[in-house]
Amino acid sequence: MSQENFIPNKTALITLIAACLVVIVSLGIRQTFGLFFFDFEIDLGCTQTEFGFAMGIQLFFWGLLGPVFGIITDKFSGRVAVFIGFLFYLAGIYFLNYGPNTGIWFTFDLGVLIGIGLAATAISIPVSIVSKHFPLNTRTIAIGIVTAAGSFGYFVSPMYTRYTLLEFGWNTTLVIFGMMILVGLIISLFLSTPMEETKQNFESRQTATEAVKEAFSNKSFNYLTLGFFVCGWHIALVATHIPMHIRDKGLEDWTATAILALIGLFNVFGTLTSGYLSTKISKKKLLSAIYFLRGISIIYFIYMPPSVINALIFGATFGYLWLSTVPPTSGIVGHIFGTKYVSLLYGFVFLSHQVGSFLGAYLGGLFHDIYGSLDYAWYISIALSLFAALIHLPIKEKAIERTQTA
Repeated sequence: MSQENFIPNKTALITLIAACLVVIVSLGIRQTFGLFFFDFEIDLGCTQTEFGFAMGIQLFFWGLLGPVFGIITDKFSGRVAVFIGFLFYLAGIYFLNYGPNTGIWFTFDLGVLIGIGLAATAISIPVSIVSKHFPLNTRTIAIGIVTAAGSFGYFVSPMYTRYTLLEFGWNTTLVIFGMMILVGLIISLFLSTPMEETKQNFESRQTATEAVKEAFSNKSFNYLTLGFFVCGWHIALVATHIPMHIRDKGLEDWTATAILALIGLFNVFGTLTSGYLSTKISKKKLLSAIYFLRGISIIYFIYMPPSVINALIFGATFGYLWLSTVPPTSGIVGHIFGTKYVSLLYGFVFLSHQVGSFLGAYLGGLFHDIYGSLDYAWYISIALSLFAALIHLPIKEKAIERTQTA
């Protein structure tokens, strides 16, 4: 595929690069919060349940505000939505560092404020902005590139965060995060959302309310939404609680950092592969395979004897499948319903993802405090993998044919 065919115009290229940098900053920071738990436990008196609940609230608000920022993106522009999101992100980091940061304020800072920031700056809004610039035949590849950029942030951030935590402490680490977000604010100004209508007249007349009703009356959309719930559960459970699980198994703390870094590294290849395959084979079958393989990866991880090698194998295999669900999922939404309200509709799909994320983060911490391990959370994860592998199969990958109204 030539560059001329892939990149429609200069604006699309600038937007693609800016979106990649936005998700590197946003997801790179977010991926490391699990590494802060032991410091928060000592300095702030935070329990595993409290930490898991705050992280769950963060993920829930990330999803809850997704449709809102989707509306802002579709109506005003992507740069407005992302800029506002980074302001909330910065406020959460600031108050988490300088207080109030205990009790309910801890949940508000780490959970609500940062969650709202992620709703606009993390994967869904940048992906939807980019998808508006690219035609159907290359859209999932562009989405895969943005997602892979976030994976690069996943790869680098655990290593430098562990270093700064050990050398300078969590307060200084949060100051560095704040500086990174300020850079993100500047980058967001380079995002561009094409406002001209390139669709048929009857599609341009559809309102946002009509688009939402149309989507939720479509069984394929509902199946896709249920499947993405499982993705959220998996990612939140691993990202939030893998440091504690590694310590429970008697392995060195650096092993958790290595797992998170490997997840980021192999996710680069996984999302690019997924984006490419989404243009060649059935997206629903690709999603079914991804979720099934996730279950296999988890089974290997929890049933094999605890060791550094097995932990690293899990990081690599699960990382390859980490965000590989995003290109085919968002691609199906755009293909069935068109791109006019893709930010809004994908926001609702992502809300389901974040409900799963809330439960994965919160129940993982709760199960650990009650039972002393994450075993029950892992068992649920395996069952959900099978469920997701099956729920995608009835999806009909066919664009809706709307009747033009007078």
